[in-house]
Amino acid sequence: MDDPKSNRKLVESFVAAVFVNHELSSLDRYLRDDYIQHNADVPQGKAGFKEFFETAFKALPDFRYTVKQVVADGDQVWVHSTTTGTHTGGTWLDVAPTGNKLNFDVVDMFRVDNGKIAEHWDVADTLGLFSQLGKVKAP
Repeated sequence: MDDPKSNRKLVESFVAAVFVNHELSSLDRYLRDDYIQHNADVPQGKAGFKEFFETAFKALPDFRYTVKQVVADGDQVWVHSTTTGTHTGGTWLDVAPTGNKLNFDVVDMFRVDNGKIAEHWDVADTLGLFSQLGKVKAP
């Protein structure tokens, strides 16, 4: 299904449910059973995605994902966003709670297959994120 309009609508619904409203119970509606994750910090599959974001939403109780732009082309949908939150609720990315406010941009790239998200890649401002978490020093 290479209909960009349908694929965009699917990904926008996924983003609203999962990243905005933190509805991890809706993952079966959006992710294929053989979902592939291309981010080494996130475990593979639907279960790995759920585990990572359960931890993220707990660690950042005010987690907010703000969409800046969505682009769809064939089976690909790209979402440019800003993620913000305060790291107070638990260990995340191997960092104990810092109390730091986080603010970083991400471009999430999704491949849709048969009406569900099949793969995900991202390009994130990890230097900014890891600096804000105190994991690295920014130059």
